[in-house]
Amino acid sequence: MQSSHPDPGFTVRLAEPDAGRAAAGSAPGQALKGKSFRQRRRNRHGRGLRGELMLPTLPGYRTRSDLFDDLVLDSAQRLHDIWGKTLDGVRFAVEEIPPGLERLVADRTPAPMGAHTPATPAEGPVITLYRRVVEQACGSREELQDLVHDVVVEHTAEMLGVPPETLDPVYRRRY
Repeated sequence: MQSSHPDPGFTVRLAEPDAGRAAAGSAPGQALKGKSFRQRRRNRHGRGLRGELMLPTLPGYRTRSDLFDDLVLDSAQRLHDIWGKTLDGVRFAVEEIPPGLERLVADRTPAPMGAHTPATPAEGPVITLYRRVVEQACGSREELQDLVHDVVVEHTAEMLGVPPETLDPVYRRRY
């Protein structure tokens, strides 16, 4: 049996339903005796596989990491809408914690909320935000959204060599 797909080089071949029994030379009832429990049943009560625990329409479906990524993308898109071609090729990344955090804690130095890496011949500049550090500095979701935008603006302005106030007109005016 073959299935068609819009991609011309993509085909799926399914085994014929009686091919396994005919090759083994056994009766239909004997084919199940040689299989393990997992192959015979999908779960313990035979009701099928479990579905998702949280439906995609519910607020708890997205993780905090996914929501933080969305905030960074929204902020980067806002800056790109204002500055256009100046920010083409700039990549925005999110990491959990900054590298060398143990050393910073031992030296009693505050952890950075973000960093920027200049462009290299192989790839463009990268602005990185450290999710855990930024989240711990905030008390609510609204504060988090504002702080993420401020960190993105600060590091983008540092990368471009301009003051943050000229990069975004509402920088730090929301508080």
